[in-house]
Amino acid sequence: MLCRKQPSRIILLPLLITIILGISACIPSKGSIVILEDPNGTGCKMDFKEWSLENKYELSLNKGDVLQIEVDREEGKIALMISGQNGSEPYSGNNLKSGMFTVTVSETDQYAIKIKGKNATGNVTVTVLE
Repeated sequence: MLCRKQPSRIILLPLLITIILGISACIPSKGSIVILEDPNGTGCKMDFKEWSLENKYELSLNKGDVLQIEVDREEGKIALMISGQNGSEPYSGNNLKSGMFTVTVSETDQYAIKIKGKNATGNVTVTVLE
């Protein structure tokens, strides 16, 4: 009677790790984004290169505060949404082009400035005007 030995788990584990690493190396990268906060806490600059994800920056704003948004899009698509924790949504836009605009918030709240990119390269600067 012949006995067959099962392959050792020690041999299968490195094989499995090698396969997983090989597959993950084939997945394209999502690019990069760097968010720099203004030292005074009154805004941020988001620089991105070939970026295809979503990120956010939070900012505490008072009723009537005005945000200046400056978009410099070199390529790809950029979407931006500004929403408060209490449910207000003072701005939402897709496929932004290069330019500058302002947004006024209607209530004091903690606001999330969400940015989404699809193969996007460029930067977005958000500043609270005084």
